[in-house]
Amino acid sequence: MDTPAAASVISPFSPMRIGPIALRNRFIKSATNEGMAKGGVPSKMLVEHHRRIAAGGVAMTTVAYCAVSPDGRTFVDQVSLNRESLPHLRALTAAVHGEGAAICAQITHGGAFTFLPELTRKYPLSSSGGLNAAGVLSGRLFKTAMTAADMRAVLAEFVAGAQLAREAGFDAVEIHMGHGYLLSQFLSPLYNRRRDGYGGPAERRARFPAQVLRAVLDAVGHELAVTCKICVTEGVKKGATAEDAAAVARVLEREGAHLLVLSGGMNVESPWAIFGSKMPKEALTSIENRIVRFAAGLQELAAPKIEFRELYFREHSQKVRAAVKMPLAYLGGAKSLAGVQTAMADGFDCVVMGRALIHDAELVNKFRDGRATTSACTACNRCVVMMYTEGGTSCVLFPPNDPLLNRTPAAA
Repeated sequence: MDTPAAASVISPFSPMRIGPIALRNRFIKSATNEGMAKGGVPSKMLVEHHRRIAAGGVAMTTVAYCAVSPDGRTFVDQVSLNRESLPHLRALTAAVHGEGAAICAQITHGGAFTFLPELTRKYPLSSSGGLNAAGVLSGRLFKTAMTAADMRAVLAEFVAGAQLAREAGFDAVEIHMGHGYLLSQFLSPLYNRRRDGYGGPAERRARFPAQVLRAVLDAVGHELAVTCKICVTEGVKKGATAEDAAAVARVLEREGAHLLVLSGGMNVESPWAIFGSKMPKEALTSIENRIVRFAAGLQELAAPKIEFRELYFREHSQKVRAAVKMPLAYLGGAKSLAGVQTAMADGFDCVVMGRALIHDAELVNKFRDGRATTSACTACNRCVVMMYTEGGTSCVLFPPNDPLLNRTPAAA
C-alpha cells in the first residue's frame, strides 16, 4: 500500500477532540456484537472485555448494539437501555474510565431485522412495508412502513436511550445507521421505497436519520460526543454506493454530527462485505441458535469469492472524505501500523478496529512502544460467531471466555 512520507502523516497516537470530549489518541474499538448481555443485562464478562481493551491503549471503546426499546432489539441477549440495566452499565463505564479510556454506547433499533420471539405489534417497523427479506429467516414475512407517529415515537426512544447512556457514564453515543438496521433501512434503496419526503434520492432517504441525529444532539450533544455509523457501500447489487454515502455524509455534516464512522455491508444481503472476507464453513457449526445457523449457511452459499485485504473499504471511504470537511473515522480491515498511517494520510481523523483488538486487546500499546507493527489476526471471522457461545465473543486462537462471568450481572 502506498504510504506517504512519515513526516506528513498525523500521528495516530496524538490526542484529538470529538465534539465536547477529548481522546488520548486516535484508535477506537468498533462496536462488535459481544454476546455478553444475557436477557439484556450487561455481564461481568462485558465489563472485563471492554476493560481489557481500554487497558490495551485505545482512546475509546464502543459497546455494541444498545437497544433503545424492547422492540428495537435484534436478539434477546443484547444490551437494553433501561432503568434495570443502569447499575450494570455504570459498572461498565467505571471500569473503562479506570483504565484512562472513553466509552461509547452504540444506540440502535433493528426495525425489520429482528429475531425476537415476540413484538408489541404484528409486523416490525421499517422504512417501507411489504415482504421482509430478514423475516424469511425469523418467520416474520412482512414489515410495516413507519407513519409520522411511528417516527416521532422512535425518535423519542433514541433520545431517551442517549439520555440514559449519559446517566450511565458514557462519554459518547454512536447512532447506528448502517448494516441494515432501522435507520439504515431508510438510507438504503434496497429497503426505502417511500414516495413521500422520506424517500427518493439519497438526501431525502437521509431525512429521518438526520432528524434522529438532530434530536439526540439537542438532548445530549453538549456533554456527549454524538457520532453516526454509516455504510460507504452496501456491497450488493442495487444497494447504496459510495456516492450515496457522500450525499448522506453531507446531510449529517450539516446537521452537526461530531464524527462519522465509515463502515459497509449489510447483515442480510452482504455480510461478507462487512468483514471483507467470507465466513469459514467450519465456523458455522459453532452457532448455537438454529435460525442464525441456517441463515449463516444460506449467506455462505450466496457469498462471492472474496479474499481479505487490509483497508478493504479504503477506495469507497475516500469518496466520502472528499465530500465533507467534518471528522471521519476509517473502519475496515486496518491491522497494521502502516495501514493505520495510510488511513491517517488519506485524511481520516481516527481509525476504528474490531477483530484485531478482539485478537489482542494490547495491540495499541504494542504499536506505540514498538513491540508489534502488525496484528496476528488472521481475519478468519470465527470471532464473529463466538458471540452465540456461552462465553461470548473471543478469538478462537485462545481459550474461550468464562461462561460464569458471562452469566453474572455486571453490578452483582
